[in-house]
Amino acid sequence: MRAAIYRELGDSSVLSVEEVPTPEPGRGEVRVRIACSGVNPTDWKRRSGNGNQPPSDFQVPHQDGAGVVDAVGEGVTDRSVGQRVWLVLAAFENQWGTAAEYSVVPAERTVPLPGTASDELGASLGVPAVTAAHCLGGDPTSLAGRTVLVAGGAGAVGHYAIELAKHAGARVLTTVSNEDKAALARAAGADEIVNYREPGARDAVRSFAPTVDRIVELALGANLELDLAVSGPGTEIAVYANEATDPVLPTRRLMMANVRLHYVLLYGVRAPELAAAVGWVRQAVNDDALSVLPVHPYALDEVAAAEDAVEGHAVGKVLVVP
Repeated sequence: MRAAIYRELGDSSVLSVEEVPTPEPGRGEVRVRIACSGVNPTDWKRRSGNGNQPPSDFQVPHQDGAGVVDAVGEGVTDRSVGQRVWLVLAAFENQWGTAAEYSVVPAERTVPLPGTASDELGASLGVPAVTAAHCLGGDPTSLAGRTVLVAGGAGAVGHYAIELAKHAGARVLTTVSNEDKAALARAAGADEIVNYREPGARDAVRSFAPTVDRIVELALGANLELDLAVSGPGTEIAVYANEATDPVLPTRRLMMANVRLHYVLLYGVRAPELAAAVGWVRQAVNDDALSVLPVHPYALDEVAAAEDAVEGHAVGKVLVVP
């Protein structure tokens, strides 16, 4: 099969597209014929180093994708050949990511994709949507009637945080940096949108919600003053991204507000919590409650350009089509 691979860590120049043996599924695994591979910031970060060891042989990148089950390994009873699925964490501790014609993954890393959902949507879920669900608490029943602030509502995690929170019956406020991004957040269903770069942004946020129940945060240091302005006893701030410099936290002010601070890295989420988040996303897809951001498609031979686009903060969803 044709696959994008890298044998050493570094910038996108270490990526190449080569013919490699098509993998066979082992016990508990399935092989998926990939229709679309989703590209996330975690993909270029892992390939560039970011504390990771170089692969012992080669690594096929990308955690997310959508396709059709092509073969099942021994012991797999809940997936069948011909079934459409989306994938999550495909390349985590696994050589066979989704930037290839086929991927082999543990069966539990595939999720049935209904016929009403597109491959583009399936490949866009994975890391962003499951991260969003976990940041929101993993349980839609706990959000009905609550108020949620989503920082960066035009990003992939922010997009799904808005849609999942609305799916659960929450009121959603989001912040963006310009009108184009506001249009994306509006399309996702946000109840209120505030441009955080405009004067009076904090007052605009507080006028919608003097106190919020949950904050989905991608830049804690940059946004902490705004977050604290709408935080009170029981407010939970879920932080899913790091910044170039670690923020210094005002512990006393956080303590006075009785804020709960929760850091999220999907690779380390405990299995039951991960399953709950995946289950919520699956139900939302079945309910037709999730949508695709504007798609930027790349051919497999353009995988380096695709990862560079994500590293360059492309607005929308970058997909690679094998």
